[in-house]
Amino acid sequence: MTQAPPTGGLKDHENRRRGWRRLFVSRGAPDVVHHDVSSHRWTGPPLHIAMLSDIHTTSPWNGPEHLERVVARVNAMPVDLVLLMGDYIAALPTPGRFATPEQTAGILAQLHAPLGVYAILGNHDWRDDDLAKRTDYKQSRALNALQDAGLTVLLNSAHRLNHQSAPFWLVGYDSQLGHKHWKHRTHRHDPDLAFRMVPRDEPAILMAHEPDCFALNNPRALLQLSGHTHGGQANFFGWRPLTPSEYKARYAYGHVEENGNHLVVSGGLGYSHVPLRIAQPPEITLVTLRGDIAG
Repeated sequence: MTQAPPTGGLKDHENRRRGWRRLFVSRGAPDVVHHDVSSHRWTGPPLHIAMLSDIHTTSPWNGPEHLERVVARVNAMPVDLVLLMGDYIAALPTPGRFATPEQTAGILAQLHAPLGVYAILGNHDWRDDDLAKRTDYKQSRALNALQDAGLTVLLNSAHRLNHQSAPFWLVGYDSQLGHKHWKHRTHRHDPDLAFRMVPRDEPAILMAHEPDCFALNNPRALLQLSGHTHGGQANFFGWRPLTPSEYKARYAYGHVEENGNHLVVSGGLGYSHVPLRIAQPPEITLVTLRGDIAG
């Protein structure tokens, strides 16, 4: 029997807008969306995670002042871990005034949580990064800014954490779609490298910007957390035709379970190309991971 979610905790922070303010959104406060995930492979106490994805800091839609309010809101929540899921810089072309990677990283560095704050990179942090393009994608200004601000970035690497005496691994992929050429695309993620230090008998949570990584069916991760899709950025009663995924709506948004493994896709904070969301507001994504208890 699956353990019933307790009252209180992150559920109390869920907050979704209603009516027309939710239907057409070009700026304003994000929703707070909570997912409760149960897995028999998780043996520790409930783990509370906050995810911020697809920030794309661009004024006047979601500029630095907006991000500061988001950071303050997350810092006020009872989370154990904060994860930054990539795409910090603007997606080209999007109208507006772009924040520098250094501005965005400086604001995100104000986040705090008992188990820390960890980041990965998204496709736009390579594809639209000026330094990456100048160096044939060997360097990234977004990456440098995050690291210079003191944030830990996982690039095909893993970090062992201990949650109330329950160890687990946090694994981060580099972007699956880091950059494209007109004839081919170059993948930057490397599952073997990312998991090389992770013992098979210890639980692992995977940070992968693109949810399509879930189709690789890697049994090493009991939970994958992703962004990238913006929930399609336009949601017509569950039809999300603009979803940037080879699998269309399969991994477009929310909690997905396949083969006993779990995926949560955040709707993200920002905008790509068009500063408008239709029935898919920006969001802070909260996840509570708990174990199944037989009874």
